[in-house]
Amino acid sequence: MRFLRIGGRRLLAAVLVVAVLGLAGGAVSAAEQRFRALSTIGMLGDLVARIVGDAATAETLLGPGVDPHLYKLTRADVRRLMAADIVFYNGLFLEGKMADAMERAASAGRPVLAAAETLPKSYLLAPAEFAGAYDPHVWMDVSGWAQVAEAVRGSLSEFAPERASLFEENARRLQSELERLDTYARTVLSTVPEDKRVLVTAHDAFNYFGRAYGFEVVGIQGISTESEAGLRRIQEIVDLLVERQIPAVFVETTVSDRNVRALIEGAAARGHEVVIGGSLYSDAMGEPGTYEGTYVGMIDHNVTTIARALGGEVPERGMNGELAVARN
Repeated sequence: MRFLRIGGRRLLAAVLVVAVLGLAGGAVSAAEQRFRALSTIGMLGDLVARIVGDAATAETLLGPGVDPHLYKLTRADVRRLMAADIVFYNGLFLEGKMADAMERAASAGRPVLAAAETLPKSYLLAPAEFAGAYDPHVWMDVSGWAQVAEAVRGSLSEFAPERASLFEENARRLQSELERLDTYARTVLSTVPEDKRVLVTAHDAFNYFGRAYGFEVVGIQGISTESEAGLRRIQEIVDLLVERQIPAVFVETTVSDRNVRALIEGAAARGHEVVIGGSLYSDAMGEPGTYEGTYVGMIDHNVTTIARALGGEVPERGMNGELAVARN
């Protein structure tokens, strides 16, 4: 696992706090102290929150609709980062403009985990167009994200060993739910006709999804949303849609729909109707407090939306019957 640093400062600080509180007549045991765990993206923050339970305050820097590829930390973000006791980020260059801040937090004595980088290199995808770097969107494969969850649990247990049994219990419940989600995804997506298992989206965030669930994935932009799609790329995808009679393409909540709509117009000019099959969560989850604002709800939404739009058979409102909108 990639813990950048776990220094002795946290232990010393804890001893000092207990000593001061003891002098004040209100000593608090280590097992009763809550710590602050900060994650960069919602998918990771959700894992952390599920595992820490009541033992910590779990916070997330980036909210719904925010693109981590392009996000620059504000001064308030940096203050939150430096105030956290333990920090989790995806890594693999997803948070490209935050790397320096993560290094500074580690240098200041905070444990910092690049969660996706705990996966074995044999698991990671390295598309040729990404210049030797790995695709960071590992959460799109539920089984891979379950491995990340285990790395998070291990990191938390190392940070707060007195809470290890709690973290293990919470992680066990989470893993059971992730196994059920993965089974649902495989079952529902297998109902899509084989010749229609082509997922066309705004950018290449779904490669792990495609490998896990047997879909050909076509992103208009590259893995990072910093890249711009050219006219030649648009035309290539229009040709694919027309030749293979693909019925739907998908927009993403964190990426402009301009290029996706250009595909629809291009296919229409060739006499083939393509519709927007729905809006998918790629680099961020839904609104906090909603089902889609959880990792399970995000993937349930994506799987259900994709399968329905491409001709599969799905429950009206997803795996748990909790999706906010059932699309026709």
